[in-house]
Amino acid sequence: MKAKSFIATLLTTTLLASGAFAANLAIVSGDTGNGREFLRKQLDQFEKETGNKVSIVAMPANSSDNFGQYRLWLAAGNSDIDVYRTDVIWAPQLADQFLDLKAAAKDVIDQHIPSIIESQTVDGKLVALPMFTDAPALYYRKDLLEKYKKPVPKTWDEMAATAKEIQDGERTAGNKGIYGFVFQANAYEGLTCNALEWIKSSGGGQVVEADGTISINNPDAAAAIDRAKGWVDTISPKGVLAYTEEEARGVWQTGNSVFMRNWPYAYALAGADGSAIKGKFDVAPLPSGKEGQNSAATLGGWNLAVSKYSKAPEEAIKLAMFLGSPEQQKARAISQASMPTIKSLYDDKDIAAAQPLIPNWKAVFENAVPRPSAPTKVKYNEVSNMFWSAVHDTLSGNGTAAENLELLEAKLTELKGDSW
Repeated sequence: MKAKSFIATLLTTTLLASGAFAANLAIVSGDTGNGREFLRKQLDQFEKETGNKVSIVAMPANSSDNFGQYRLWLAAGNSDIDVYRTDVIWAPQLADQFLDLKAAAKDVIDQHIPSIIESQTVDGKLVALPMFTDAPALYYRKDLLEKYKKPVPKTWDEMAATAKEIQDGERTAGNKGIYGFVFQANAYEGLTCNALEWIKSSGGGQVVEADGTISINNPDAAAAIDRAKGWVDTISPKGVLAYTEEEARGVWQTGNSVFMRNWPYAYALAGADGSAIKGKFDVAPLPSGKEGQNSAATLGGWNLAVSKYSKAPEEAIKLAMFLGSPEQQKARAISQASMPTIKSLYDDKDIAAAQPLIPNWKAVFENAVPRPSAPTKVKYNEVSNMFWSAVHDTLSGNGTAAENLELLEAKLTELKGDSW
């Protein structure tokens, strides 16, 4: 019996080593920039270490489109996808479709920024493991601000005035294609993030407050959106109404904008060899709406969730744990300027040397503004859709902000019913 047992063990070990029992996994990726190429390098390392094979299911960068596709796949019990990359706001809506990672991650949970773990916990279940976090910044051309002797703007009005002055000056000097400011104004989740920043930093609340109160229909919120409407076709191209992150980065990185609002991923790309603005830009906290108000940066970030329909759940959990590990978060921070969720990495000397902005962003994340996904729960996607539609209508000239926010309040009230 002992001989048979030894042979069986040896055979099993040999088969595992040869990959006979290796899992074939699939992960969804809607990366921006060169993020998918970097993910492939990480997966190659995982394959080498585990014997598993991992394929990437490419998705568009538009997070709203991704969410719709995720819901279709999960509702159908699709077992072809093992690991989903999820937006920070999706945990309450998709919790029932994902495995609880709390037991697998019990030894590493305390290493993460607490608010981010909290955002991925629903009814005590860890729906997804953080991969990296996000909060946007104001990118600015330091060479142009120095040329025109302008300080980094602290308010949105100051930003707009500086953008207009430099834009006009540069066009007069022959650079006819330059604009003052680019941002994300397409009708999608990115506009929800932008508009929340304008409104919150102007004292206009958070659309729906933490206690579930619908707060969006107020003068400060309307004024903030009307201010942004004034940017379109003046300091921003009219086409900004169709911009997502990558369209904004495209204009910025070719040297055709003074300011840009974007996420940290754009920092590494704009500073890479071949970039027209390498060495000519820097970042600062987003402006506030008015004196006395704090800046507001929408909390973003991406996480790793394991489908409950996965045919290899244990190996899929290993993949999620690998990609969310301190080692892989450090590699992503150095290569992609992605912000870690592991607290200790903000003091890492290698990261500070490669991406000097990262250590300075720790306080931004700890005080970032969440979107109202927690109070609105499974209805958040509809709430956000209604909000960005009202804002996009205003930016496009279809009604005033006051009119559109009044209509939005009525729609949200009907959607809420007796409770969220």
